[in-house]
Amino acid sequence: MNQPGVPAGHDHKDHKVTMYRNGSIYTAADPFATAMVVDGDTVAWVGSEQAAASIADSSMEIIDLRGALLAPGFVDSHAHLTETGLALSGLQLASVRSAKELLDAVATVGGSGSVLGHGWDETGWSDPTLPTLEELDRAAGGRHVYLSRIDVHSALVSSSLAAAAGLKGKDGFSGTAHVVRQAHTSARLAARHLPDGERRAYQAQALQEAASNGYVAMAEMAAPHICGPDDLRMAASWNEHTNSPEVLPYWGELARSADHAQTILDSLGTKVLGLAGDLNMDGSIGSRTASLMNDYADAPGHRGSLYLSVDDAATHLAATSLLGVQAGFHVIGDAGLGAVLDALDAAAAEVGEQRIRAAGHRLEHVELADQSAIERLAKYSITVSVQPGFDAAWGRAGGLYEQRLGDRSQAMNPFASFYASGVPIAFGSDSPVTPLRPWSSVRACLEHSNPEQRISARAAFLGHTRAGWRAAKYRNPLMGQLVPGAPASFAVWEVEELMVQVADSRVQSWSTDPRARTPLLPALDTGSDPRCLQTVREGHELFAHDSLRA
Repeated sequence: MNQPGVPAGHDHKDHKVTMYRNGSIYTAADPFATAMVVDGDTVAWVGSEQAAASIADSSMEIIDLRGALLAPGFVDSHAHLTETGLALSGLQLASVRSAKELLDAVATVGGSGSVLGHGWDETGWSDPTLPTLEELDRAAGGRHVYLSRIDVHSALVSSSLAAAAGLKGKDGFSGTAHVVRQAHTSARLAARHLPDGERRAYQAQALQEAASNGYVAMAEMAAPHICGPDDLRMAASWNEHTNSPEVLPYWGELARSADHAQTILDSLGTKVLGLAGDLNMDGSIGSRTASLMNDYADAPGHRGSLYLSVDDAATHLAATSLLGVQAGFHVIGDAGLGAVLDALDAAAAEVGEQRIRAAGHRLEHVELADQSAIERLAKYSITVSVQPGFDAAWGRAGGLYEQRLGDRSQAMNPFASFYASGVPIAFGSDSPVTPLRPWSSVRACLEHSNPEQRISARAAFLGHTRAGWRAAKYRNPLMGQLVPGAPASFAVWEVEELMVQVADSRVQSWSTDPRARTPLLPALDTGSDPRCLQTVREGHELFAHDSLRA
């Protein structure tokens, strides 16, 4: 008798067949499923424990889930591999609470090479005054220093790095340690000039971190101001192997025409999913470079920076639409979004609305969007890639958003409004800006600082899984589902309790009633994240905790 999912006459000795049983399977095929069979790279069967007992045999590896949850693997819709690896291995500054603590941390770094660090956020300091250039030089002993702010849109640099990067006279360099805009780009590229072996080690570290947290795919948002094409090619090359999450590569370079767009694509030396991602229309709220319609609350007279003109953006959108290629922009402020929307109107007037919609363009972040803007996004079928961790980190009362924007902070990250208006959204971390912790990101959707913008656990989970594949226009429509015939890409989670979240406009309520006929998810109101026990991408194990097979 053939194994489930193995065609008659097929020699299944060539296939590894694994049965998972005695758990909870998150599948649309059967909300009561407790077992699943994986044949090679494909989900072959899902069903009950009783049925699993009848088909199990000695040719299978049997994994007892012991009540664990097996669910589709997470997709991070916006990440930076090399930057993440650097942040994981470099000086971690998220916990420093003053300029003195930051300088003390720099002074403790041994060796004679560059001092690289990430994660400082002066909005959490009692005194937000940043260290001076002279103080940073003394702490580092004259070495190159590059310390990226938490949003990676500005940094603190030493005078030796400023000289090596040629920052004098560049926009964003005022002779202090703090650099923004063009000066920050130059400083970052100089600090990131790495040997191939070192770069590959950083990317491997990022992918290992992702796999150990249940990610089966990462959208790499490369761009010329972040790294060179060599970094992009290396990131994409991980797809030649099966032992890491899949890399979904994007390249954020502006195209002047359809021919120019094709030339860019041909010159990269690797296939990309689009000329999109971190093609910056503006900057960030934290560094006050996001482009706003009104002044920053804590910087009167300052409205941020618009890095591209409407005409430039419209030309890029028209060019990519003619090729049927995804385009997109990093955009955070409301004035930045307004410029992108005007560019969409202009591009549609040139090449037609249908071509714009068919290309499946995407925007990254879109943190400030009113209802009118959201409706315009829906008109052009724009997918929005958002980061729930931003609101969790900065959306609280008195947090960064309120400091920078005042009352406007309540309008940030309008997840529920996107859903209600039919704007597809996919979720990511923007790692290393927020950590690769997918369940924390799901929880952030349920606990949004503005109760009106909270979404259900199911919507949040789908936005972190299936929606990530759809945002990338992925070739296989079954990705992100665990149904027979779908790719076997999933993660196994040790959970405290499994529940069904019941939609309620007033409260987040939960139920264990299986009659809801909705696949169960971890109860995230406990405050702790499920622990990843295994991550599998298309049948290949990327990560396994020691306890999985114990």
